[in-house]
Amino acid sequence: MPEALSELGEHIKQATAGAVASAHVRLGELMLETTPDKLIGLLIFLRDDPRCLFKQLVDVCGVDWPEREKRFEVVYNLLSVRNNQRIRVKLATDEATPVPSAAPVFSAAGWFEREIYDLYGVWFSDHPDLRRILTDYGFEGHPLRKDFPLTGFVELRWDDLQKRVVYEPVKLTQEFRRFDFLSPWEGAQHALPGDEKAQQEKAKG
Repeated sequence: MPEALSELGEHIKQATAGAVASAHVRLGELMLETTPDKLIGLLIFLRDDPRCLFKQLVDVCGVDWPEREKRFEVVYNLLSVRNNQRIRVKLATDEATPVPSAAPVFSAAGWFEREIYDLYGVWFSDHPDLRRILTDYGFEGHPLRKDFPLTGFVELRWDDLQKRVVYEPVKLTQEFRRFDFLSPWEGAQHALPGDEKAQQEKAKG
């Protein structure tokens, strides 16, 4: 199987004329690295080439490497149902360089790219509707960046007296919680299913 994937990687590299910066097999999957300007052509090739036929976009996700000059990676996971193969395409970008939207090639990319924009701040050019999808309107920052504060900035709640949504500084009440270890949820005295063996060894010792 790794040999077949390596051969497929070489085929893609030769056929796409410099669109693939590197190709290697890892964890049983073929991984390709490309650049934003070559992305769309590569995705079209992977979708339409008879040896590839990666017609299903399973996921698009982001990765943040703050220490790198190009701190963000955008990762595309594709599936070929016909050939029962998966492939991963990665590219690197920074906060200022947009990535072309893959929505014209795979319509499912639209929602995935909105999520990456919302949580990482990666901009996708030519996206049909690039706006936040998980955070609230007016939210500041991008929560999955590694330099984002762990507590965020503000939280919102419905105020029944004011009859409106209000924003307040985040309050960490959880750290003052007192745990009740006699609670059946936190300190069961009986052996839980699967722990019988551990209880027997403890009794012998």
